[in-house]
Amino acid sequence: MAGHGADAHPHGADRLCEAGDRVYSRAVRRGRVSRRDAEPVPCLLDLALLHPDPDDMDWLVPTSPQEVMTRLLRGVYDEVSSSQRRVGSAVAAFEWYAGLGPSLRQPGPAEGSAIRVLDGLSRIQAAMDEATEACTTEVLTVQPGGIRPEHELTEGLHRALALRGRGVRMRDLYTHVARHGQGLLNYLELMGDAVEARTLDEVIDRLILFDRTVAFIPANADRTLALELRHPALVGYLGTVFDRLWRLAIPLTAPLPDTGIEGISHREQSIAALLAEGHQDAVIAERLGISVRTCRAHIARLSETLGAASRTQLGVRIAQVGLDGPRHPADVTPVTLPGQESRTVR
Repeated sequence: MAGHGADAHPHGADRLCEAGDRVYSRAVRRGRVSRRDAEPVPCLLDLALLHPDPDDMDWLVPTSPQEVMTRLLRGVYDEVSSSQRRVGSAVAAFEWYAGLGPSLRQPGPAEGSAIRVLDGLSRIQAAMDEATEACTTEVLTVQPGGIRPEHELTEGLHRALALRGRGVRMRDLYTHVARHGQGLLNYLELMGDAVEARTLDEVIDRLILFDRTVAFIPANADRTLALELRHPALVGYLGTVFDRLWRLAIPLTAPLPDTGIEGISHREQSIAALLAEGHQDAVIAERLGISVRTCRAHIARLSETLGAASRTQLGVRIAQVGLDGPRHPADVTPVTLPGQESRTVR
């Protein structure tokens, strides 16, 4: 019966079920209750709140509430005493372990850790807001992908305006595709000379660097995990990477350089170079910040312009016209495209 009562009424004597409360209350008021009335609530017998009347076994008499309370308090006291003994044992054990080696200095509240994992968008946002408030000089960012969505620009606008108000300078690196986003152009116009932007064919993954003392980088593909970096060597390395990319990038206000081949755009030149390296369409699209569909449309135009009937032949033609690597304005090579007159390729 004890097992059945526990399954049907999983509670203790300190919080009775509704049916048990009614029967026990009636037993306390009347001095006893019939065994038949108590059958639906076997928990009262299991918890020793009712016990048989020695003068008449068909009736049950209640255990006095004072006795029940004393029993409950004794149980709580035993639990607390046991917990205190466990705490004392744990403290004694780890004090002994601590004495085995040299004293390890714990970082103070202001020091933080060299690498901190931020789990979840709310924690990432809170850490970014904290870094924004502490920033006094410059913010460097790398924004991969294509055209920046309006909601991303809006979410970061309050931080950018706060930085501008304190005289902080900002430099942003984007892919060339971002030039076609009206939202980015509106954002840069609003920020004025506080923000300078440049673009490249492709950039590294997202990076945000405050005052060259703290950096944030993604730690998984969907960017729900991030790393907050404060180690001087790591942050210095990332700052150097940014500086070198910045030197190679083209100001957003300047036009992209001409490829030197009629009918081939700057983006198609970039695609041709990645094709020559053996990359698949999806990889090329991700690196340049465009969709796979757009990437394939450019590849089709490349094939048509260069007179290639297959991907293999396209690779050969790309190499023949010199689109398989970086091009410099000073380079001059005569190239005859299929079906066209000879042109000068710079």
